[in-house]
Amino acid sequence: MTAHQAITTKYIIQASFEVEGVVEKSDVIGALFGQTEGLFGPDLDLHELQKIGRIGRIEIQMESKQDKTNGSITIPSTLDKALTALVAAAVESIDRVGPCTASVVLKKIEDMREKRREQIVNRAKEILHKWTIETTPPIDQVADEVYKGIKTQGIVTYGPDKLSAGPDVDKMNELIIVEGRADVAILLKSGITNVIASEGTKIPQTLKNLSKKKKVTAFLDGDRGGDLILKALLQVAKVDYVAKAPRGKEVEDLRPKQVLKILKERVPIDKVVKPKTKERIQKDTIIVPPLIKTTVSELRGTLEAVLLDEKLAQIERMPVSELCIKLQKIEGTHTIVFDGVITQRLLDIAEEKGIKRIIGDRISGVVKRPVTVQTLTMDKLVPDTGK
Repeated sequence: MTAHQAITTKYIIQASFEVEGVVEKSDVIGALFGQTEGLFGPDLDLHELQKIGRIGRIEIQMESKQDKTNGSITIPSTLDKALTALVAAAVESIDRVGPCTASVVLKKIEDMREKRREQIVNRAKEILHKWTIETTPPIDQVADEVYKGIKTQGIVTYGPDKLSAGPDVDKMNELIIVEGRADVAILLKSGITNVIASEGTKIPQTLKNLSKKKKVTAFLDGDRGGDLILKALLQVAKVDYVAKAPRGKEVEDLRPKQVLKILKERVPIDKVVKPKTKERIQKDTIIVPPLIKTTVSELRGTLEAVLLDEKLAQIERMPVSELCIKLQKIEGTHTIVFDGVITQRLLDIAEEKGIKRIIGDRISGVVKRPVTVQTLTMDKLVPDTGK
C-alpha cells in the first residue's frame, strides 16, 4: 500500500464568500492558490499539499445575483489540527477575487474522525445490547470502559488567559505544558494533575510567568505543529525537559500507559537544543539597531508586518497577507520587518520600490537575491549595545 492510499480525510474546512461583482469558479480557485502562496513556505503551499494528498479536491459552490457573487468553499484536509487551522486562517485572509473586492468567512472545521467515533459508539451500543440479551457476562466493567474515554472531569480554567489545566498547577513544583484541552484530559485520565495547555503557538503570559518558578516539561504532539510550539516556547519561556508523542501521533490519541512511559523517558532540553558557542554566535549573528530588535520581538507570533522609513520610524503596520499588495502603493519604505516567510515575489517588489532591508522569520523559494536588498532572518539578529 502506498502512502497516498493510506491517507484519509481528517477534517473538512467549510467557508463562505461574498464578492462585489460577477466572477467565475476559476477566479475563486485562482485567489485561493495565489493569495495564500508563500505565506508559510512550501510546507503549507496548497499546490504542494494537493500533490502529496494532504489537501483534497477543493469544491466551490456559487451563484451570482444583482452584480454580487456568493458561494461556499469546501477543503478536505489530512493535516493535523494546528496546520489545518493555519490553512483555514490563510483562506479566510483572501480579500480579492479576480478584479473584485471579496470577503471569506470560516463557517466551521468539521472533524471527520468525530463522526466516525459517533458511528463506532452507536455500533458498540448495539453490540453490547445484543451481547446482554444472548449471554450473561459481567458487562458493567465493559460499559465503564466504553464511556470513560469521553469524560473530561477535573479540567479547570487557570489564570487571566483562562487556560485549560489540571487542578494542581499551583500545588506542585513541576509543570507539564501540553498543546490543548484534549491533551489535558488524557493526562488527567493518566493521573497527572499538574498540567496546563498552551492553547496555540502564541504563548500566553500565564505560561511565561509559571515557567520562571517551576521545573517545566513540554509534552507535545509528534508532528510539525508540536515542533512549532516547542520553538515558540523556547523563545519566551523556560523549558527544562521535552517529551513528544510518537512521530505522526497526537498526545490526545495516546493511552494512559503510553503517556506515563513517554513522560518517564523525557529528555533534558540541552539534549534537544544544542547551545551555540560564543564563536558560533559571533559568526552567525548580525548586529542591528536596538529599535529593530525590539520590533522583531513585538512581531513574533502575530503574523503581522511593519514598514519603517530610513530613520526607523514606523510608516504602517498590517497583516502579512496584505504586505505584497500594500507595499506596491506605499512610498518611503526603507526596512520591512514581518512575521512571515521571505519569498522571491517579495524580494522582487522590494527591489523595484528601492527598499534596502527585509527581516522575516525565514527564507523560502528564493532563487535570485537582489544585491541592493539586505535579506535577514529574525533568529540571526542581536541589538547594537553600543548605541
